[in-house]
Amino acid sequence: EVQLVESGGGLVQPGGSLRLSCAASGFSFSRSAMNWVRQAPGKGLEWISTITDSGGIARYVDSVEGRFTTTRDNAKNTLYLQMNNLKAEDTAMYYCTMGATRGQGTQVTVSS
Repeated sequence: EVQLVESGGGLVQPGGSLRLSCAASGFSFSRSAMNWVRQAPGKGLEWISTITDSGGIARYVDSVEGRFTTTRDNAKNTLYLQMNNLKAEDTAMYYCTMGATRGQGTQVTVSS
């Protein structure tokens, strides 16, 4: 069974940082591209990043480019999202995805 479990969310002030993790199991993680998506209150899902299976290439939506960094540790079957210089508009539930599978999400709230 494919499982994705996100963690690391929380409440942070504007300009702060958080690192999200996504623990993966039940599939060949090292052979799978992975994604981060988010859903702000009252809005639809927004793609924010994709990383290749090797981790050699990561792409980002313009709104997070230069602030967010996606990495992965294939030995630990774990995906990461380092978020710096957080803004109020980054407030959302964050999910990792593999294909059509999505975890339960972790809430990120940016507020003073």
